[in-house]
Amino acid sequence: MIRSTHNYLAVVPRAETDELDDPIWQRLRREAEEAYDKAPALATLFFDSIINQPSFEAAVCHRVSSRLKNDVVALPLIVQAFHRALSSDPAIGCAFKADLAAVQERDPACDRFIEPFLYFKGFHAIQSQRVTHWLWNNGERDFALYLQSRASEVFQTDIHPAARFGQGIFLDHATGLVVGETAVVEDDVSLLQDVTLGGTGKEAGDRHPKVRRGVMIGAGAKVLGNIEIGENARIAAGSVVLRSVPANGLVAGVPAKLVRIASPGAPARGMEEVLASLAYDAFDWTI
Repeated sequence: MIRSTHNYLAVVPRAETDELDDPIWQRLRREAEEAYDKAPALATLFFDSIINQPSFEAAVCHRVSSRLKNDVVALPLIVQAFHRALSSDPAIGCAFKADLAAVQERDPACDRFIEPFLYFKGFHAIQSQRVTHWLWNNGERDFALYLQSRASEVFQTDIHPAARFGQGIFLDHATGLVVGETAVVEDDVSLLQDVTLGGTGKEAGDRHPKVRRGVMIGAGAKVLGNIEIGENARIAAGSVVLRSVPANGLVAGVPAKLVRIASPGAPARGMEEVLASLAYDAFDWTI
């Protein structure tokens, strides 16, 4: 266990946590200790956000809340909202872990859990949406809308509290992401920067896309209307998608056209390979 050289930082002993039962939390704490050794100037960040937190879930609540707080809504009020959501729905805590693992697994620029946990606004944005979604569904809509507005300001994302998200969500960079009220995003989806899951402006009611498991949507793509993006589909960067996409399909262009349908049994490809393919196909269909 590391020991702080700062008198105002008290270390919580490992024995007081449940980290041995939680490999992600164990690794995150170890990475925080290593980071503190290399960058002691950031001691307050490492201690307050991770080392002195009693659990992974509490650490997420504190870190995201510390980014959302301001003079209008203080840190404890936001932390309390997170804890109310977690107490009511433990699946939210499972989603925290699945989202963190998804970033580390899919982002070739990410080598440690501590990087998305502390620094990546995409990870913070999706956790903010999880608590605003709970608030929205439990009669606290004004609080949900306020936190949505605050998250939009801080993370440059605009995700409606009513939108539904699964687990293992990866928001890469996240800047410019817009997700409408009736959108559904299932498990293991990757959304790059400047993606829009929006309406066409001609619909009412259920008017936003349904993105199924394992989909990847490239940077700047616009997916509009109450359409379905099938499991493991790929949407090339810059595409405008106005029609449903079949499972395992690859679409590209403006408006998007089906380029091919991959074999369901094809081996999974890494993110770099998929992005390279999407970039090529987008260029091929838009020149």
